[in-house]
Amino acid sequence: MQMTRRTILAATAVTVLGVAGAARAQKTNLKVIVFPNVGNIPIFAAQTQGLFARRGLNVDVVNTPNSDELRNGLAEGRYAIAHAAVDNAVHMAEVARADIAIVMGLDNGYNELIVQPEINSYEDLRGKILLVDAPNTAYALLLYKMLQERGLRKGDYVVKPVGGTTQRLQTMVSDKTASGAMINPPFTFRAEKAGLKSLGKAVDVTGPYQATGAWVMRQWAKDNSEILVRYIQAYVEGLRWTFDPANKTAAIALLVERLKIPTETAVQGYELAAHPTSGYAKDAKFNLAGFNNVLKLRAEMLGQWSGVPPAPEKYLDMSYYDRALAGL
Repeated sequence: MQMTRRTILAATAVTVLGVAGAARAQKTNLKVIVFPNVGNIPIFAAQTQGLFARRGLNVDVVNTPNSDELRNGLAEGRYAIAHAAVDNAVHMAEVARADIAIVMGLDNGYNELIVQPEINSYEDLRGKILLVDAPNTAYALLLYKMLQERGLRKGDYVVKPVGGTTQRLQTMVSDKTASGAMINPPFTFRAEKAGLKSLGKAVDVTGPYQATGAWVMRQWAKDNSEILVRYIQAYVEGLRWTFDPANKTAAIALLVERLKIPTETAVQGYELAAHPTSGYAKDAKFNLAGFNNVLKLRAEMLGQWSGVPPAPEKYLDMSYYDRALAGL
């Protein structure tokens, strides 16, 4: 039977649609490792609003118990993308000699030095136990800097590694000999409810600080560049959705559901993140001045690089971020 031109065109259209549909159905699975905190709301939003799915991605979020699992898991290929304090990425590059690339920013971490109720000054921490995740990265370095600025040097206190923010807060609540720790939202609000108190914010001591960001193994990024670009696009769209005033109630409910926190705590976390000047960076833009302070802190607190940090570009590759935004 001879096919008419209209029949051929119709058949071709059906074939194209079928191929496109099949491509959409074949989603790329990505494992993303994070610390459980308010900073993950763009990921939660992108999942629930279908923003990842629209870009052919199926994102599985894994909560890490500590920095070691996050760093080792990324280096070993068990996770594709890490979201946490980018100082961990620097640690991977300098200590583990891992070829990493930081690809996106987000916030300053909102870290505060939380202490037991009987601690009234920095001097009261002399000889006391202070909790950290890992003793040589990220927020532990912020802790050392805050203490140093207030007259306490290493050796004037005892450092005890116990794991991520969840573990640090739980330990402080159950063990009153644990006198202090760096804590970030929503755990700062929960600490206050538990009777603990703050001795101050880290950024008031360090100045600008690039805390949370995303990084990957550099070779993985080269091999999966389009996937990474699509991931960043969906993440940024998730961030935009979160802080659209029309979605505030839904975003707060999402925090309650995913983090298992009271509504009041979720509201506090949301409003902190949404603050126009100190909240999350617009479109997760990387804070270069803040990252320079991250490097300076490592040089000072750990004595790396003979006290002179390298150029920040050594650890960065914003080309994927730039491509992602150009396509939105």
